Amino acid sequence: MKSAEAERERLAELLCLRSVRFGDFVLTSGERSHVYIDCKPTTMAPEAMRLVGRLFLRQMEEGGWRPEAVGGLTLGADPIAFAVARESLETGRPIQAFVIRKEAKKHGTQRYIEGMDEPAGRPVVIVEDVCTKGGSTAVAIERAQEAGMKVLGAICLVDREMGGEQLLRQRFGIELRRIFTLSELLAAGAGIASAAAPANRSE
Repeated sequence: MKSAEAERERLAELLCLRSVRFGDFVLTSGERSHVYIDCKPTTMAPEAMRLVGRLFLRQMEEGGWRPEAVGGLTLGADPIAFAVARESLETGRPIQAFVIRKEAKKHGTQRYIEGMDEPAGRPVVIVEDVCTKGGSTAVAIERAQEAGMKVLGAICLVDREMGGEQLLRQRFGIELRRIFTLSELLAAGAGIASAAAPANRSE
């Protein structure tokens, strides 16, 4: 079995290869950036699923959080929640996955939360793929709390460090943990590019 650091390094490599794009982009927050992170090509890849699940579970353990369920705002959070639920089987303490709709269901139960019949009172952790200013994570927390869930904390795969941590702490008193910061990911990408570059040879 790979060490925690080796798993983290491999996930960083997959994110750099599959999810990091350079150019001129408008982020969900409305700000422009030369770096865009689309985690879904990574979080939906077979090799990455196990890594994502294990690394998120380790963050929960380090935070002292023992959730009964994990989930977040669809769509970015969904593969992360499913990966955590699957890998939790290996710990002997299974964790349920759930999905938070962006809009309430138009028929039937007309609810936001899917995957849990009785969410009230359940301790949960909110997960997210990319956190910029924390808006999407804040919506997920609000929806979970409205359903009666006890939100222990939040974890994102990539934190762009643009105020999301501060927003969640100030608005909800909730800690945001992360697997990578954007700067860490870019540094890893530079290392990968350097290793892949042909060595200079003098003739």
